[in-house]
Amino acid sequence: MFAPDFFDGKTRLTEQPQLQRARRVGRLFAKLVRIIARLRGENGCPWDREQTADSIKNNLVEEAFEALDAINSGQTDRIASELGDVLIQVVFQSQIAEEKGEFSVEDVLSAAAGKLVSRHPHVFGNTKLANSKEVLLRWEEMKREERGQDSVLAEIPKSMPGFFQALVVQEKVGRVGFEWPDKKGVLAKLKEEMEELRSAIEKGDQASVRREYGDLLLVALNLGRYLGASPDDVLRDAVRRFEKRFRYVERELMKVGKRPNEVTLGLMDKLWEDSKLKGLD
Repeated sequence: MFAPDFFDGKTRLTEQPQLQRARRVGRLFAKLVRIIARLRGENGCPWDREQTADSIKNNLVEEAFEALDAINSGQTDRIASELGDVLIQVVFQSQIAEEKGEFSVEDVLSAAAGKLVSRHPHVFGNTKLANSKEVLLRWEEMKREERGQDSVLAEIPKSMPGFFQALVVQEKVGRVGFEWPDKKGVLAKLKEEMEELRSAIEKGDQASVRREYGDLLLVALNLGRYLGASPDDVLRDAVRRFEKRFRYVERELMKVGKRPNEVTLGLMDKLWEDSKLKGLD
């Protein structure tokens, strides 16, 4: 159930409640593995049997985003359900790989457990780390050592959306000290990038416009780290506010038998300001 080399000799599941829970978890996980194997088996589900690692790879991304939505909703039963869907994808991919003789779900579990233990020497070993910043720094160092990498930015997933790539890159370089000491530096850089974009637009150089616009977005995203605000969350909130206010504009125009494309921008802008006064946030 737990390979002995996953522990340092001091960590043991000796208390009865811990043992009982570990056994329950083990039985439930084994049940999930058996169900998916059955679905992929000779008398299983035709759809499940037809799938390949490639055909269902995007399901993992979809289920991960659905899990994020659930977490943002704060609905615990929904969170549990969506996390279960993510786990299904992990086991499904492992089952397909095992059928091809590549690796098994046991290999996945062993790798995960071994990685957590080896990268937490301050918990499972004798290494002393003072705070969470040192923990993250040591984690990145160990990852590079394990993979023989020479950069903290090695292996940033290329398939990750640009928005998330930016956040990951900034987080990684920040961990090794490549960041402004406070938000004043970011705000100054934001102003600088805005001026560079304005200059590129005035010159009409489209290649420079694209480059400077990208630099501006990168700094704006980085600002969220200094404000303690998730750029993804605040952007979603901004989109929701925009939707509420524009729907108000549409409703007000409908009262006089008009649509947005049938009135002036000035009138729509006035209604937009009215929506803000009405507190449509």
